[in-house]
Amino acid sequence: MYYKFSGFTQKLAGAWASEAYSPQVRVAPSQLGHEKWQPEPRRQAVAALEPGEASARCRGLKPVVSTEAPPIIFATPTKLTSDSTVYDYAGKNRVPELQKFFQKADGVPIYLKRGLPDQMLYRTTMALTLGGTIYCLIALYMASQPKNK
Repeated sequence: MYYKFSGFTQKLAGAWASEAYSPQVRVAPSQLGHEKWQPEPRRQAVAALEPGEASARCRGLKPVVSTEAPPIIFATPTKLTSDSTVYDYAGKNRVPELQKFFQKADGVPIYLKRGLPDQMLYRTTMALTLGGTIYCLIALYMASQPKNK
């Protein structure tokens, strides 16, 4: 997280990296201890100074984070649908047959149409549901009774 000093609240406030490293207020060199303030561009002023003097004069923050927009992640073109390959499946399409089978008007519910496997699954599910309900009711009854010492 990055912070910058808020002139409005006089406290540190959260900020983006580009705002935190780019101060909004320009400090004149007279406030840094220099007598004459020259409105030169910073790079020219630094180049004209001695190496030790440059670090003493330029005390402002330099932007560390690039202000340029990041590159587009998906810049490459996508694959066209005409380039896609057609897959041949090993089996034949059974959907029309299954539609006819499950839509027959024979009075049997849809979840029991396939015979014995569906009946066994249905009955097992009902037995487990009833058993779990009874177990929960017994557990609630036992939890509501006080313990005898």
